[in-house]
Amino acid sequence: MSLRQYLILIVIGTLLSFSTWFLILKMVNPKEVGLLGFVLFYLALAVTLVGIISLAGFGLRMALYRDEAIVLRHVTTAFRHACFFTVIALGSLLLQGGGLLTWWNALLMVMVVTIMEFFFISKHSVR
Repeated sequence: MSLRQYLILIVIGTLLSFSTWFLILKMVNPKEVGLLGFVLFYLALAVTLVGIISLAGFGLRMALYRDEAIVLRHVTTAFRHACFFTVIALGSLLLQGGGLLTWWNALLMVMVVTIMEFFFISKHSVR
């Protein structure tokens, strides 16, 4: 798959997931919906956030580092960071929805994601 095809797929997927999330947000009453409604809401939000953050991260990396030889590394790094930020954002939303979000919970999530990022960095540098 070429870079152009990948970016087109990500943009289309992000637009579709954003449309789905927006429709769920406007059409579904949270007091009447069951577990399936909440799962679909958070799933659509997760896919939307991963798409937006990975596209923004890739664009920023391409603007800052003009080396075309490492485009694949930019794509994978941007996608990984997008997944990490999405986990933190959705984890915070879920904890806040349950009334359990505190500063130390948020700090713990950031620390876990940071440790995971260090793992990926060290795994990449060993090769």
